[in-house]
Amino acid sequence: MAASDHLRVDVENERDRIVVRLSGELDLASAPHLERELERAQIETTQMLVFDLDGLEFLDSTGLQVLLATHRRAGERGQAFAITRGSPQVQRLLDITRVAERLTIVEAPV
Repeated sequence: MAASDHLRVDVENERDRIVVRLSGELDLASAPHLERELERAQIETTQMLVFDLDGLEFLDSTGLQVLLATHRRAGERGQAFAITRGSPQVQRLLDITRVAERLTIVEAPV
């Protein structure tokens, strides 16, 4: 099964931000797929980057590392970075690892 079969990445330009909508599973197998999509999207040109996790069903430590690395790079570029809440499993991992405390969580991506 290809990584793109279990992770869907949709990148949309919305006014002053880029919204990255994730659905499926973000894990060791699919993290490179997300990273490639982020490179193609040229996200460095926007004021704000939002990861919409509403459709994300599963997140492992590798996926978590991609989120944190993207957050760090956004900060280095002077961009705002936020996420929406994910499934209960995703939210539990963000809470247990205390990552939710470090990231801005918004109710809706726009």
